[in-house]
Amino acid sequence: MAKLLPYLEPGRIEAGCDEAGRGCLSGPVVAAAVVLDAETARALALDDSKKLSEKKRDKLRELIEEKALAWAVSFVSNEKIDEINILQASFLAMRESVDQLFIKPEHILIDGNRFVSSKSMPPHTCVIKGDGKYSSIAAASILAKTHRDAFMKRAALEFPGYGWEKNAGYPTVKHKEAIKELGTTNLHRMSFKHD
Repeated sequence: MAKLLPYLEPGRIEAGCDEAGRGCLSGPVVAAAVVLDAETARALALDDSKKLSEKKRDKLRELIEEKALAWAVSFVSNEKIDEINILQASFLAMRESVDQLFIKPEHILIDGNRFVSSKSMPPHTCVIKGDGKYSSIAAASILAKTHRDAFMKRAALEFPGYGWEKNAGYPTVKHKEAIKELGTTNLHRMSFKHD
């Protein structure tokens, strides 16, 4: 288990921000923003969501939503992704999640190597593999992933056969075969290659 840093700069209100679902063939891209105090950041034993089991992520989601100073999640639809492209949709989801925070951060820690801010947003720092370095980004990655996975599990009931309850819309062999056999749904990203 990685020992994550509770902040970039002490005494400042920082929000960690991350997204989930960029590489999927279907469903929304989802971003989350989380503000943690240093004590909670240390106590939660967070890690990059990709390194955690589903059960552990779901448990941490509950704890983050209960104990964070503020958190928000934003969904950007597959139609919007097709309209503005996945990178811009990811940035949009991140900006929306930060805008929804009821505690306004003084600085944002963004997972990744680039970000397009808006005029109303505070300054930001991009951190490559930030979900494995800072607690607030790790918390955001867990919320984005668990909220998106829950959405795709519900969608799997409406559109059975694609395996979304297991693959969450990622381009697995089963998902690609199902697209060939069943065609696409109104949740598929038509700007993405499906074969």
